[in-house]
Amino acid sequence: MTAVTDLRYAVVVPTVGRPSLTRMLSGLGGARGPAPVEVLVVDDRPGEVEPLTLEEDISASLPVRALRGFGRGPAAARNLGWRVTTAPWVAFLDDDVELPGSWREDLVSDLAACAADVAASQGRLHVPLPQDRRPTDWERSTAGLETARWATADMAYRREALVAVQGFDERFPRAYREDADLALRVQQAGWRLRVGVRTTTHPVRPADDAVSVRVQRGNADDALMARLHGADWRQRAGTGRGRFRWHAATAASALAAVTGLAASATSTAFRDRGATRLAGVGAVTWLGLTADFARIRITPGPRDRAEVRRLLLTSAAIPVAAVWHRARGQFRHRSAQPWPPPLRAVLFDRDGTLVHDVPYNGDPALVKPVDGAAEALESLRRKGISIGVITNQSGVGRGLLGRDEVDAVNARIDALLGPFDTWQVCPHAPEDRCTCRKPRPGMVLAAAHDLRLDPGVCAVVGDIGADVEAARAAGARAVLVPTGQTLPEEVRDSPVVATDLAHAVSLLLGSQR
Repeated sequence: MTAVTDLRYAVVVPTVGRPSLTRMLSGLGGARGPAPVEVLVVDDRPGEVEPLTLEEDISASLPVRALRGFGRGPAAARNLGWRVTTAPWVAFLDDDVELPGSWREDLVSDLAACAADVAASQGRLHVPLPQDRRPTDWERSTAGLETARWATADMAYRREALVAVQGFDERFPRAYREDADLALRVQQAGWRLRVGVRTTTHPVRPADDAVSVRVQRGNADDALMARLHGADWRQRAGTGRGRFRWHAATAASALAAVTGLAASATSTAFRDRGATRLAGVGAVTWLGLTADFARIRITPGPRDRAEVRRLLLTSAAIPVAAVWHRARGQFRHRSAQPWPPPLRAVLFDRDGTLVHDVPYNGDPALVKPVDGAAEALESLRRKGISIGVITNQSGVGRGLLGRDEVDAVNARIDALLGPFDTWQVCPHAPEDRCTCRKPRPGMVLAAAHDLRLDPGVCAVVGDIGADVEAARAAGARAVLVPTGQTLPEEVRDSPVVATDLAHAVSLLLGSQR
């Protein structure tokens, strides 16, 4: 832990392209105080989308650049942002917050007040609620951000602390619990966190009638939190007890009612009094618990007809959704290990990474491994890590060489550097717009499937930005090993850059716990 002497900071903003992004960036650019060294906007829209464009006045007032996040969630987007900056402090902001004119100077003041063992400074969030009526259930839920601990809607972390715990856990796919998980891991590593004096406005986002049912997906994240941090994680994270036990009881009573009805309907002459009694008790219990839940939600609100109807319907659906998502999360994360999960496979680009690049090579005699390739691969094998190759071979699609020639070259590489556990070859030309050609993630996903692994425990090593983007889109780790063909901006935007193949492997092995 180092003393605070350098107050330079970068700003990282995950976005799904909301119009509020422009307002937030305008507020950041117009605020008083020291400017960020850079603003990294991570475009986290899924699939293939048009590049994110920012208004000219924003680009003129801020050193802003956009990165692709590929829809993998805010945890992965924030990791991408902080890893490509070297600023000693990283301020994370949501794309829908509104910043006061003093935000920049208040942030720097908060950072200056952080002792050497303080990893992060939290901004105070203000959620404006309507003044002419009582807030709705959704508005009250959003207002809970005002008392939430370590919310990354406005949270500045020391980069040194992020490096120490390897950032956000990307297994949290939503903007939910990933901030509490990071805070717990940072504190376990010996750091303190403090609340600053700066204040940021977080408006209530528009939502439809079913939003309260959809947010029950967060119960799967609660299951991951319990797996990683133990049964008392809520107390340590300061999140409150929640209502899951009541939801479980409500869902169980509904199940009892349905089971009893089914049994009584199929019993001879409807004589099964036990089944009938079970159905009756289950139904009455379900009705009572659901009515009480609806009462708790309806009483504080505006109580107009639309709100009451919405809360009655969702109060019946929420318990079942909560239990379903919790069970799903417990099953999915039953074997979850601390972040990051152990590396299980490394997938290498072929030309320019494993072997010297010979454009459109169809001659095995021209294959020449790069220096240190055999030793680097052997060091992975000794660790029990699977090895694969993912290679674009557009010469086949362009008619410049045959697939049999590509296979012959691959066989020569396998003889010199193998055996490899998986080979993935894209023979298509760029204009074919296939799903396998890098930077698309098809080959990374296919290799992971071939190895029966989750992409998150795989890494890709390559020499150009397409290799890094393919890894990022698939959810795998990435290391760039620049060559003469690598563009400067590809080096700048790569989270991990190695000097050569041996260095890349040592970086990957060094990240192992």
